[in-house]
Parts: sequence; structure tokens; C-alpha cells
Amino acid sequence: MKTIFNVFPGLVFCLVIALISQTLSIYLPFGAATFSILIGLFIGNSFRIKSNFEGGRKFAESKLLEVSIFLLGSTISAQMISLLGLKGVFLIVMQMCLVIIFTIWLGEKLGFGVNFSYLMASGNAVCGSSAIGATAPAIHATGEEKGLAVTLVNMMGTVLMFVLPVIASVIYHSETLPTSALIGSTLQSVGQVVASGSLVNDEVKNYATLFKLIRVIFLVVVVFCLSNIKKRNVAEYSNEKVKIQFPWYIIGFLILCGLNSIGSIPSWASNLSNNTSHLLEIIALAAIGLNVNLKMIIKQGRSLSLYALSIVGFQIIIAIVFIQIFY
Repeated sequence: MKTIFNVFPGLVFCLVIALISQTLSIYLPFGAATFSILIGLFIGNSFRIKSNFEGGRKFAESKLLEVSIFLLGSTISAQMISLLGLKGVFLIVMQMCLVIIFTIWLGEKLGFGVNFSYLMASGNAVCGSSAIGATAPAIHATGEEKGLAVTLVNMMGTVLMFVLPVIASVIYHSETLPTSALIGSTLQSVGQVVASGSLVNDEVKNYATLFKLIRVIFLVVVVFCLSNIKKRNVAEYSNEKVKIQFPWYIIGFLILCGLNSIGSIPSWASNLSNNTSHLLEIIALAAIGLNVNLKMIIKQGRSLSLYALSIVGFQIIIAIVFIQIFY
């Protein structure tokens, strides 16, 4: 009961924002997702949110978004995934490898520690905070290194979340596959991909999520490689084995996708899952907006800002190059 009371106020607050956003989207030419995250940003940076809202906000940001992605699987089929093809997977793998190499190299050049550079590499290449959380114990990073990396990666993703749809509209005229590839192969967290894709349209959101989930699937590989690279480079490194927890919602997403591909999910259930997924998504986006600290973004030091901007620029450039080649 105590857990329910801790979650309830913040969850209801995010739900109210989501319902307001849905109402506004009926009368104004913007999606509910756009309104949800912008209202969250405004409230979170203009007013002091009560601490008893934080439990529900965190629940909405993490758990509801995970369920939203899980339910999304019932609306996606293998036929849709086949449109990405081997070239889509190859694009993701190549971009992840180059981002990891560049981030570690630049971190060393700017004088950052090995652990921090590795955390930034995994966070940007794979899935933001989740990848950092999985990598930190594997390389024995400190709490401070982990916290700084999570903060910086989330700030980078927040800015890109709004910038990438604009870039895509200019270069690709918001065409579905190129726009989805740009958003899904570049943004750091799943939530940011969903938010950014939603700013364009639902089709881009769905395909961008597919690109993103391919990156998440490689989480285990990335953590294993970074751990072993550090083992070889640091003599005193211990031989402790680290367990990597694979996200449950990815497994569930793939199961529902498989069932939908063979026609086992009736159309009414698929529509219900889609509507539920959309509602949970905009609730989660309100929670994400409430947590973005714009002042912290502005106040970051020059070296960290240079590091972040360089990584972002590199990610965008190589994404555009690969999209030009493959699409």
C-alpha cells in the first residue's frame, strides 16, 4: 500500500498532462506527444514540483514506457521489419562501432578518464542510461562517473529529440524510412526515440523504434566488449563476472511481433494495444519532460560541452552518410 501511495500522486499528475495534451491535439495541428513533453518541460522548469510526485513520475517515465513499447509489438509484423532488411542492421552495427571508437578516442584526447569515456560510448551507441547502468559495474566505474555520464547523455538526447525531426524535414522531407533511420540510429534512449518520432508521425515513431531496438539487442555485446577491452588494458583489473540483464520489454516486443506476423492477434486486440500504447507513451513523455533540467544543460562546463557536441555532431554526420548510402 505504501508503494501505491508513493506512486499515485505523480502518476495522476502525468496522466492529467497527457489528457490535456490529447485534448489540445484535437484543436491544434500538433500531436499529443509534442504537447505532452512541452507541457512537462514548462512545468518542470517553471515550478517547484512536490517531492511526493517524484515516485509516480519515475514510474511513468520508466515502467509505463516499457509497457508501451511491449504493447507496440502487437502492431508490428515481420513484414514491416523486413523493410529495414540487412542494410538496416548493417547501418546500425557500423554506426554503433564508429560511435564507440570515436567517443573513447575523443575522451582520451580531452583528458577524461577511461571509465567515463567507456560509459559515454555505451550510452550514446546503445540505449542511454540503461546501457550506462549495465556497463558501469562491468568496468568498475564509480558512482560519480556513472552519474555524470547519465546526466550528460540524457541532456544530449533531450536536445537531439527536438533537433532531429527538423533536420529530417529539411534533408528527407520527413520521408518515413530515412527519417526513422536518422532518429532511431542516433538518439540515446528508447523514450527519446519514441518522443522524437512522435513529433513527426506515428509511422516514423514505429519504424524509428525498430531501428532503436536493434541497437538495444546489441547491449550485451557492447558491454562484453568494453569489459574485455578494459581487462586487457588494466593489469589490476579483477576477474569478477558481471551479469547483464536483458530488457524484458524487448523480449515481450519480439514475442508479440512474432504472434502478429502469423496472424494470431485479432485486429481488435491489435487496435486496443495500439491505443493503450499511445496513452502510456504520452503519459511517459510528460514524465520525461518534467525531469529535464534546462538550467543544468546551460551550465555544463566547456570541456564537457565540447565532448557532448562533438559526439552529437559525429553521430548525425555518419548517420546521414550511411542513410545516403543505404537508402
